Amino acid sequence: MVIVFLLVALAVLVTGNWYLWRRLFRDTTRAPGPVRRAGAVLIAGGWVLAIGTLVAERTGAPFWLQRTLAWPGFLWLALSVYLLLTVLAGEAVRPLLRRFLERRARDRAPAVPAVAAGIPRPEPVPAGGGPSEAEREPEGERERTAEGEPEATVPDPSRRLFVSRVVAGTAAVVAAGTVGAGTYGVLNGPSVKRVTVPLAKLPRAAHGFRIAVVSDIHLGPVLGRGFAQKVVDTINSTQPDLIAVVGDLVDGSVKDLGPAAAPLAQLSARHGAYFVTGNHEYFSGAEEWVDEVRRLGLRPLENARTELPHFDLAGVNDVAGEEEGQGPDFAKALGDRDRARACVLLAHQPVQIHDAVDHGVDLQLSGHTHGGQLWPGSLLAAAANPTVAGLERYGDTQLYVTRGAGAWGPPTRVGAPSDITVVELASRQA
Repeated sequence: MVIVFLLVALAVLVTGNWYLWRRLFRDTTRAPGPVRRAGAVLIAGGWVLAIGTLVAERTGAPFWLQRTLAWPGFLWLALSVYLLLTVLAGEAVRPLLRRFLERRARDRAPAVPAVAAGIPRPEPVPAGGGPSEAEREPEGERERTAEGEPEATVPDPSRRLFVSRVVAGTAAVVAAGTVGAGTYGVLNGPSVKRVTVPLAKLPRAAHGFRIAVVSDIHLGPVLGRGFAQKVVDTINSTQPDLIAVVGDLVDGSVKDLGPAAAPLAQLSARHGAYFVTGNHEYFSGAEEWVDEVRRLGLRPLENARTELPHFDLAGVNDVAGEEEGQGPDFAKALGDRDRARACVLLAHQPVQIHDAVDHGVDLQLSGHTHGGQLWPGSLLAAAANPTVAGLERYGDTQLYVTRGAGAWGPPTRVGAPSDITVVELASRQA
């Protein structure tokens, strides 16, 4: 099954890229030449870089090589997605533009009298003196070209070339602009989103307690120390009571990314900063990263709970840890707690909400989805997660999912802006 899937994926990839080359380069040129060859090299080379980037990251290649490949490789992934979408959208525009040009050409053509054009008037034919049945041209063949097409419908080659160039050029500009704007949005840093969440069990004394929730920072070959500093500065500017880092902090080892994560030591909140693992920590050496964030002053919650003055704060490992025997253990984190107290749970993936409901959690804080990151990826994210972004209720438990601060793969977001969310808890007794 794996081989079949790979073959199907390869066939789709090859077909899609051939289609892009055809619409962007072959249909916009008059004959084979350097432009078509350059287009083939660009598309093939982009995918070589993209695949090389993914392989280098997964195999732990030297970090300098990962950084060299990451920018062009990941940006090509994003650009190719939007090139394909815009070129496909252009298929609907192409016939409309062609008809418009044909109609305009007919409207502008001057009406020339037959005699002035040098066309002889037809001679009168005596009654009964017309051509014989054998000599008469068949009605269905009149005014047809050698190829059998009606002369009036034969497309003008220059007009067809013009339409192809307009559609291809527009698609390229729209795709590049979309990726450029989405990349600028990520590099500029996450915005602050504020959400009020009422909890029935929260005492009046904790009304207005603020938790800064940040997820999916994804420090790695693209997003480094400078980006981490922006995230830390943004969090500290909100002056939260507590900071929750809910997974996918890094894409790489402590050896390579320790300096990039160093600004996390500056996080400041009255009740401290807490951390739970995401699936990417288990691709990057989870145990080492747990030790590193502890060294930086964050408190890891590995299937554990701490009792704050007015509510319980718990955290569970990500489900990806199951392969290493370090998966989530809700019973260990929540089994013996006093259910009369409000409970806030940190869990990286929204799919963990069902266990949270079973254990009487009042609020689960998650990330993981990136809000889809690249539209229409939100449709895929919605199929795999109970909530893609925002606040929803499941029984007596509420789930809040942040879109995350960074980006995985392409440092680009389209239709899913990055955020750091300040969750303000509200007491119904206030």
